[in-house]
Amino acid sequence: MQLSEIDIEYRVLFGISGMVLLFTSFLIVFIISQRKKLQYHRELHDLQEEQKQSLMEQNLLLEKHVEERTKELLFQKNELQQSLHELKLTQLQLIEKEKMASLGEMSAGIAHEIQNPLNFVNNFSEVNMELIHELKQGLKEGNLEDVEGLADDLQQNLEMINGHGKRADGIVKAMLEHSKTATGQKEPTDLNKLANDTLQISYKSFCSKDAGFSTSINTFFDDGIGKIPVIPQSISKVFLNLFNNAFYAVNEKKNNLGANYSPLIAVTTKKNGSNIQITVSDNGTGISPVIIKKIFHPFFTTKPTGQGTGLGLSLSYDIIKAHGGEINVESAVGGLTSFTIYLPERV
Repeated sequence: MQLSEIDIEYRVLFGISGMVLLFTSFLIVFIISQRKKLQYHRELHDLQEEQKQSLMEQNLLLEKHVEERTKELLFQKNELQQSLHELKLTQLQLIEKEKMASLGEMSAGIAHEIQNPLNFVNNFSEVNMELIHELKQGLKEGNLEDVEGLADDLQQNLEMINGHGKRADGIVKAMLEHSKTATGQKEPTDLNKLANDTLQISYKSFCSKDAGFSTSINTFFDDGIGKIPVIPQSISKVFLNLFNNAFYAVNEKKNNLGANYSPLIAVTTKKNGSNIQITVSDNGTGISPVIIKKIFHPFFTTKPTGQGTGLGLSLSYDIIKAHGGEINVESAVGGLTSFTIYLPERV
């Protein structure tokens, strides 16, 4: 019995010791685990602090770069604005130069054209002064038959003076209409009359510069197109550019071929659907395929230095586009060249 009780006590002590050892092991493992977790959290916190510090440094660096880039972009913007301002000023000066050039050409033609009616007015005025003197003399002598004849001559001369005065007045009005600044307001305009008046001005201008210049001119104006809403001063400048170029082309070809060549200019207007079509054609020197792609570019010209600014067709293109229209060209070297304008019939 005593041995049995001793065995039980040992077994109990052994079991308790085992439990204590197991608990102690578990406690040690738990403590080690907690320490590792604590160490992990500390390392994680340190890492987060490092990342936070790194992000702050990167943000500061990025802000510095953004500030420097902003200053650089602002400087470039100011430079571009200054360049744009200077470009606009230059463009305005060139446009004004082109306007003055076309006005100068027109003035030369008008000066030549207006001289004829002025000569008639001056000559008939002198003749009328002599007739009045003779009329007074006839009245004193009582020769009524001679007086009546002199009065008839005087009346005819005054009618001639009146007619040539109106012609000169029309020429001056056409010049003023062309030279005044466009208001930007469209108004119903007789394109046939505008084209014909500008055509005559351009032709007289060429004749004044070259006394030997001559060409056949055919016009086919459709009276049914009525009045079209356009800015007449602007469209007149387009017509003048096209007519001047046509006369220049046939004159160049005439100088090269001489009597073997018959220059011809044709101007046509007609209704084409909802558009009015204006075509200016010539059988002059023609335009090569390479050049025809560039003719509406600003500053492009095939004329010798001093004879063209290279802005005429470019401005014409812009004017037609501003009117909601189109301008096209077809040409062959040494053959027919046709500029066709399409303008909307209604605004």
